[in-house]
Amino acid sequence: MIGKLKTIEQEALKLLGEAQSLEALLDIGKTYLGRKGPLSSVIKELNTLLPEERAKAGAEINAVKTGIEQTLRTLESQYRDIEKLRRLEKERLDVTLPGHARFAGTLHPVTAVMEEIEDIFSSMGFDIAEGPEVETDYYNFEALNIPEDHPARDMQDTFYLEEQLLLRTHTSPVQVRVMETRKPPLRVIAPGAVYRRDSDITHTPMFHQVEGFMVDKGVTFADLKGVLTQFLLRVFGEKTGVRFRPSFFPFTEPSAEVDIRCVICAGKGCRVCKGSGWLEILGCGMIHPNVFRSVKYDPEEVNGFAFGLGIERVAMLKHGIDDIRLFYENDLRFLRQF
Repeated sequence: MIGKLKTIEQEALKLLGEAQSLEALLDIGKTYLGRKGPLSSVIKELNTLLPEERAKAGAEINAVKTGIEQTLRTLESQYRDIEKLRRLEKERLDVTLPGHARFAGTLHPVTAVMEEIEDIFSSMGFDIAEGPEVETDYYNFEALNIPEDHPARDMQDTFYLEEQLLLRTHTSPVQVRVMETRKPPLRVIAPGAVYRRDSDITHTPMFHQVEGFMVDKGVTFADLKGVLTQFLLRVFGEKTGVRFRPSFFPFTEPSAEVDIRCVICAGKGCRVCKGSGWLEILGCGMIHPNVFRSVKYDPEEVNGFAFGLGIERVAMLKHGIDDIRLFYENDLRFLRQF
């Protein structure tokens, strides 16, 4: 039996030493140490020995088994270390390689211009007000001196939801709502989304406007010119040319259109300004007495001015954009420029 144990030990150690992989090593260990292995067969033979021989043979079997197990654990640890090194080498990261650029989110150009406009008027003492985008016919038209048969309604291209309910066509209804709840003196701007049935390179069905107004005793057209001129110079630069032209709006009288010197050609004349050297930027005027009457203000006691401008229009002129639809196509190549 002793000779058989020596042979088993030598064979097992030889095969373990020649194993080429961890899997092969574990298979050899299972073969020699498992229930059906040669050591198990030798153990079964112990019952055939005399008692004095049985103890010596049992000790020898344990010694051989322990030697094989220790060799197996040592080689297994070595193989696992080798496997780990191979895996680490395969998964190694070269930290000197350039990383992948990640673009940080920024404000949409329309939002950025809107916030700039809000900051400028806030610095002049104007409050910021908001109103509903789903508006009634009364606030959107009638209270602003635009009765049902007024031709100016045709200019609005309104989205009607019901007979007396619509998507607001301008932010001017906020002016009426504020004056209904507050008394002069007032200096307020109302930025927000508005809706009209129009779509081309300079119009979209949804866009943004800023309505502004000032109401107090003794407000004059000179105050209107001073506020708007200062605003436009801060938006487009101190050298910007500004001019006022007579115009018509139902809710102001007198009314004016405000132009700035063309930011594309500097007034020389180009396709954008249609050769005139000027670009229309906003409409304004002194608030019509009928608007004051609709909010229970006495037009003999107070007066004021109002103005409105398109935020997309300002953004297009500031950044030299020739198609308003670019703002809403969500093309990252366009948006990342801002």
